[in-house]
Order: sequence, then C-alpha cells, then structure tokens
Amino acid sequence: MGDRGGAGGSRRRRTGSRPSSQGGGGPPAAEEEVRDVGAGGDAPAPEKDKDGDAVTGSGHWDLRCHRLQDSLFSSDSGFSNYRGILNWCVVMLILSNARLFLENLIKYGILVDPIQVVSLFLKDPYSWPALCLVIVANVFAVAAFHVEKRLAVGALTEQAGLLLHVVNLATILCLPASVAFLLESITPVGSVLALMVYTILFLKLFSYRDVNLWCREHRASAKAKAKAASTGKKANGGAAQLMGTVSYPDNLTYRDLYYFLFAPTLCYELNFPRSPRIRKRFLLRRLLEMLFFTQLQVGLIQQWMVPTIQNSMKPFKDMDYSRIIERLLKLAVPNHLIWLIFFYWLFHSCLNAVAELMQFGDREFYRDWWNSESVTYFWQNWNIPVHKWCLRHFYKPMIRRGYSRWTAKVGVFLASAFFHEYLVSIPLRMFRLWAFTGMMAQIPLAWIVSRFFRGNYGNAAVWLTLIIGQPVAVLMYVHDYYVLHHEAPSAGA
Repeated sequence: MGDRGGAGGSRRRRTGSRPSSQGGGGPPAAEEEVRDVGAGGDAPAPEKDKDGDAVTGSGHWDLRCHRLQDSLFSSDSGFSNYRGILNWCVVMLILSNARLFLENLIKYGILVDPIQVVSLFLKDPYSWPALCLVIVANVFAVAAFHVEKRLAVGALTEQAGLLLHVVNLATILCLPASVAFLLESITPVGSVLALMVYTILFLKLFSYRDVNLWCREHRASAKAKAKAASTGKKANGGAAQLMGTVSYPDNLTYRDLYYFLFAPTLCYELNFPRSPRIRKRFLLRRLLEMLFFTQLQVGLIQQWMVPTIQNSMKPFKDMDYSRIIERLLKLAVPNHLIWLIFFYWLFHSCLNAVAELMQFGDREFYRDWWNSESVTYFWQNWNIPVHKWCLRHFYKPMIRRGYSRWTAKVGVFLASAFFHEYLVSIPLRMFRLWAFTGMMAQIPLAWIVSRFFRGNYGNAAVWLTLIIGQPVAVLMYVHDYYVLHHEAPSAGA
C-alpha cells in the first residue's frame, strides 16, 4: 500500500521484467520499478486504442470524445482512400448500362449475326483482294532488304539508295490505296485491314532504312578516326561481338528482317531485348482474351452502335440540332466502351501475345494515359510504339535540322492526321477530311487544356474530349457515307 500525503497524493506502480534467458537458464532476475507521481509531477498519458481514442477505465480521459480534425472530404484532411466510392461508381455504371442493354433488346431484339461479319470482309467468297494485297506486301520488304545489302557492300551510292527507298515507300502507300479505291470487289473493312498492314510496313521499313544508314555512318566515322585500331571491328564495336550480339552488316539477313516485321514494334534495332522463355500460361490467357474481346466488340457494335447510328440519320437530314445532340450523347456511351475494349484487346492482349510468341522483351506498349492531365500527355502515352517511332524518326531529326520544337510537334500531328485520313477516306471512297481535321484540332485543344485546366480538371477535360470527340467523327462519316451511297442513287433513280 502507498502512503497518501498532500492534496495530490501519490501513486505507486509495480512492474516486473520478463525472465532473462541469458546465462544458461539461470533464475529469472526480477526488477521492480516504482514511479511516484506527486502533485507537481506530470499526469500519466492515457492508453489509446488503434483509433487514437482513450480506452475505458483510464480515469477522466474516458470523458474526452473530440479532437482537432477535419472532415474527410476536406482537402486538408489528407484522406485519400475512396475505394468504396470507386466501387459505387462501377456498380452504378453497370446498372445504368444494363438498363440500356435491356431497353435495346426489348426494342430491337437480338441483332448479333456472325454471318454478317464474314460479309464485311468478303463480297465474293472466291475473291480475296485484301489477302492478296497482304501477300504482295512481301515484295516491298524484300526490295528494301536488297537495297540495304547493296548499300552495305558499296554497290550503290547513298543517293541512289535513297531514291530507291523513296520509290519503294511511296509505292507501299499508293498501291493499296489504288486497289482499294478502284477495285469494286474489295469491301471497306477489307480495305481498312490491308491499308493498316501497308501503313505498318511503311513505318517499319522507314525505320529499317534509317537505322542501317546510321550504322553505315558510324562505321565510316570509326574508320576515319583510327584505321589501324579499328581492325576487325564493325559498327557496334568489338565489345558487342564479345557479348554475342549482332553488329552491322551481319544483321542484313532474312531472319532478322522478318523477325522485325512480325515483332510488336515499329522501331528497328540490331539487337532487340529478348525474354528467356515462352510462358505458356501467360500466352494462353492472352489468346483467350483476344477471342473473348473480339466477340464482345462485334456483339456491341451490331447490337448497340448500328441501331443508334441508323436512327441518327433522320435528325441529320432534317438538321434537328436538339435531336442530333441527343443522338450524339446516346452514341457516346457504346462508342467509348468499345474503344476502351479495343484498346485493351490490341495493346495488351494482342501485342503481348505476339511478343510472348517471339520472345520480344520490351512490353511497354502503353503507359498511364488514363491519368492524363493534358492532351499532349495522352498522345505521348496511349500508343507507345507509334510515339517511339514519331520521336525517333520524325521529331528528333527535325530538331537536329534546326526546326523549332513547335514546328516539329505540328509536323508530327500533320503526319498523324494524314495517316488517320488515309485509313478512313480511302476504304469509304470519299474524302471529307473529318479525321484530318480532328487530329489537327488536337493542337489548339492541347493549348486550351494546358492553359485553363490543371490537375483533376485537366484529366476530366481529356476524358470529355475522348468520349465526345470520337462519336462526332463517326456520325460525320456515317452521314456522308449514307448520303453518298443511299440518297444519291435513289435521287438519281
């Protein structure tokens, strides 16, 4: 018992230490700690639970239930765990779209027809013009290869090689465009696929020519600096040979060329990063995703987008602006959902499947474009293969030639606008420049967003342009295609 003295009194507390295991299991040493707290001493701190509240039975501290703190939605609170609200948004999104889906089924019935998909690729089952175009593309790849072989041994001058490459690349763009525009048996969807193959081939062979040219320049400069010391060395240097990597001109083989043509990249290298093995489970998951999302996209387009687009023609014909806006907003949801599925299908499922089969090591096909707070950041991160090509073979060469950054950026958008229009107008056989205008409008839009919007507001502005901008272009092309191919013939009749 303790003695009580004075107004404050004192309190004794006895604590025992844990038994010591040191010294070969000797008797535990007991320690006694006595803390006296008098009237002039500090009050003992109350024991708190995990939330910081005083536990019951700690004296007058259990009467306190308030402390200095901000509401969770206040920016000063530092609270950032909104996972439940995100889940709520997802549930609301699913429920709202489920209602639209049921409404669509009740109104139109089941419109999904796999046979109709086949007819989009072929008009005549005995005529395969798009596939023939893809096969003929090998001719241009082999032509570029032989030009590089002769340049490597000095059988051609650089000027003659440049001329041959320009003719080859120009033919790659012009031949499929002429066939798609003039041949009646080819379908618009078949034309799009063929033109995409040729566009990819154009970008790859452009990079193939550039990299081999840089290797020749490096080899020439190395010989000029030290002829005696460079004996036995090639473009990549002796260290590269010791590591077992390929150096110029040993890379000029059909095996190397076709590995690059099928690899999920647009930028050529002599030595690509390679993964150690093929992961069969990873590959199987990607293949199943490709199959599932292909069917899902086709079903959503047939069941959801096509009826909405067909019902949009009358408001456009009557120029009923309120109905046009309503149809635009109604089309925005399925269009954006299909675009998101297409992004995942192409950049994650398809490219990863190809990379896994070819043991291609660089799997950065996209970055966090969904966090974009500016339009520029979005275009730099949503399609990494194209961004790397533009940066390496277009933007930086223009900077080295003395152009300003602004001019180089405008040049990149011009090239992108050309290819967007190339892939849309030629298969549809009409030139309205909606895709070209939409791409060039990204330049002032990027300035507006970066100038007036920051942080979350900038991110919301980028999402708004993605959700609304694409349906506008879709409706413009569909309206013009409908007028050109349906109303004009009926008016003539």
